[in-house]
Amino acid sequence: MKRILRRLIGSIAVAAVCVGAPAHAAFPERPITLIVPWAAGGSTDILARALGEKLSQALGQPVVVENRAGASGNIGSNVVARAKPDGHTLLVGSMSTHAMNPFLMPSMPFEGVDDFTPIALLANVINTVVVHPSLPVHSVPELIGYANKHPGELIYASAGVGSTNHLSAVLFEKAANVEMLHVPYKGGAPAVLDTVANQTQVLFSAGTQTLPHVNTGKLRLLAVTEPERSALMPDVPTVGETLPGYQLAVWYGLFGPAGMPADLVQRLNELTNEIMSMPEVRTRMEGMGVEVITETPERFAEVLKTDYEHYGKIIRELGITYE
Repeated sequence: MKRILRRLIGSIAVAAVCVGAPAHAAFPERPITLIVPWAAGGSTDILARALGEKLSQALGQPVVVENRAGASGNIGSNVVARAKPDGHTLLVGSMSTHAMNPFLMPSMPFEGVDDFTPIALLANVINTVVVHPSLPVHSVPELIGYANKHPGELIYASAGVGSTNHLSAVLFEKAANVEMLHVPYKGGAPAVLDTVANQTQVLFSAGTQTLPHVNTGKLRLLAVTEPERSALMPDVPTVGETLPGYQLAVWYGLFGPAGMPADLVQRLNELTNEIMSMPEVRTRMEGMGVEVITETPERFAEVLKTDYEHYGKIIRELGITYE
């Protein structure tokens, strides 16, 4: 009887160890869904598909990129915020969805910081200042001078109220003490096209959208909005060189739901950094005007929190709300 009892206790102990083992021990146990909260074909989508292909090869499971667009990135992001934190549902998010939307929209389905686990910074998209070539300006100082002489006459386009395009321009107006006329569009593509068509004259937008037109002479590049010159375009000045303190950098990052185990986050971070450092991936991104970044999860969390507080303060001060 004692032997039977000891065996029973031993069996219970083994079962307890198995039950107590981390759920992610065999990760990945099934295909991984990589959510893109924007439409297919954009820079976020291209980045996600490049990452997903390499992750699939490294992990031995399919990585399915799923586009869940709508509500300025909130619909797809919310799918991940509500998912099980086991690493099988991930998000390629951006500064706008996590650090700007919470302050622009009257109601949010998630918390931009608290409902997510930052896994890896992926890249910065070069944010450019361009004008139509008919405008007689070739630099930021000349743009400021022209705007001062023609208050309220210069028309700038954006992808919509509260977009990074809009915030970039409003910050510029405030820093330069100038006034321009804002024309919001339903997306970045029509904003670019109307600037090319000279329906609007000024545009602050991602290089992924503007640089092809700059290369054909349909738009004129004046500056970038990042705090430092881009290594991809070292001869292009920053707006901050004329207006000290001005900056707006747009990043992409890999997120999971809140509560992911630290060792799983570390594993995914290391894999992602290796993938983003691959020459073929880096070359492809740089060709789009996207600068690859490799950082720790801790550093990504710091960037997220800093930008959340920074842009939240700016948006509140400027009184910008999403329409």
